[in-house]
Amino acid sequence: MNKSIELLAPAGDLEKLKFALHYGADAVYIGGEIFGLRVASKNFSYEDMREGVDFAHIRGKKVYLTLNIIPHNDDIDDLDAYLEEIKDIAFDAYILSDPGTFAAVKSLRPDMEIHLSTQANTTNFRSAGFWHSQGVARIILARELSLEEIRTIREKTPSTLEIESFIHGAMCISYSGRCLLSNYMAGRDANKGACAHPCRWEYHLVEQTRPGEYYPVIEDASGTYFFNSKDLCMIEFIPELVNSGLTSLKIEGRVKTAYYVATVVRAYRAALDHFLKEEESYVYNPEWLEEIKKASHRDFTTGFYFDKPGHKEQHYLNSSYIRGYDFIGIVKSYNAETKLAKVEQRNKMSLGETIEIIGPNEKLFEFTLDALFDVHMNPIESAPHAQQIIYIPVPVAVEEMDIIRKRKDETYEG
Repeated sequence: MNKSIELLAPAGDLEKLKFALHYGADAVYIGGEIFGLRVASKNFSYEDMREGVDFAHIRGKKVYLTLNIIPHNDDIDDLDAYLEEIKDIAFDAYILSDPGTFAAVKSLRPDMEIHLSTQANTTNFRSAGFWHSQGVARIILARELSLEEIRTIREKTPSTLEIESFIHGAMCISYSGRCLLSNYMAGRDANKGACAHPCRWEYHLVEQTRPGEYYPVIEDASGTYFFNSKDLCMIEFIPELVNSGLTSLKIEGRVKTAYYVATVVRAYRAALDHFLKEEESYVYNPEWLEEIKKASHRDFTTGFYFDKPGHKEQHYLNSSYIRGYDFIGIVKSYNAETKLAKVEQRNKMSLGETIEIIGPNEKLFEFTLDALFDVHMNPIESAPHAQQIIYIPVPVAVEEMDIIRKRKDETYEG
């Protein structure tokens, strides 16, 4: 068993990077302002990249930079200039998918570790071995592989090759994300990071000789979402993932919130640590899944890991996210004498509400908010202003970067 298996988290901006690492990720993957396949994310400026790498390395963690768009001719000059610009930032690896990008990196940064993106659609041991022979250190496998196929790739490739796979997050209707729907229907290129997510849209069927007559594909008043996959979640199957031979377990979600990243990483960190420590006596704890469900999510599937997905892996009725909790604040500091926590507000909180505070290492407690103070220590009834600084009495000691949330029973459209 690989005792050093990596938990890899998404980081769409500097704040998310810090939360991912603080809540237990061993490494993060980030995108710069170009070439990173997630234009909807804030992404990282040059200064943020440097600060993020320093933050990670001081803590013994790693940062991987995504360069995994599928470039056209017009992108090549910009790519070369970009590689030159960032060459002095000490990333631990570049993630790429295109052979031309690979050649450029090899020419300009021959010392840089290279990870082959899932966009390269690696589905067999021979392809994995070929890329390793060219200098690729890690293969990020296509999402369409079973645990059995992963084990075969591990057995039939050199031990020096690392293999990584997505274990949590959104699934594409198209092979490992190589989708043309967005480009065709919205003029936004998914393979350059601008996906409009048309797989989440509502569809009806039109017969060629009956233009304008729309037929629901299933009998439902709201139509059907037959491209709309459930989200991947493998929290219940940590032993199977570890024993498949994977080097790195990857969470999807660079456009998700810092709260989402912290919550999901925290749950997988707990499950993975328990298994690595206990192994033979390991017992899955259902509370880990319940914790993940406190971040916004769709219903879950195990994807291709155990069998090819069928109709039960699709959402046919809507594309809504489920959100049971609101992220309402971040602890900035705590005074042990006054028992007051300094908090940066993220969503409205009010007197009398029951709130939860979570931190790394499975710390969680709940209490009623019976007092609120503004930055001048004046009593207030609520904190409605975005990112306002407030003080709240907390019955136990809390720490910087602990997260405050409250229950909210509703859904919103994703």
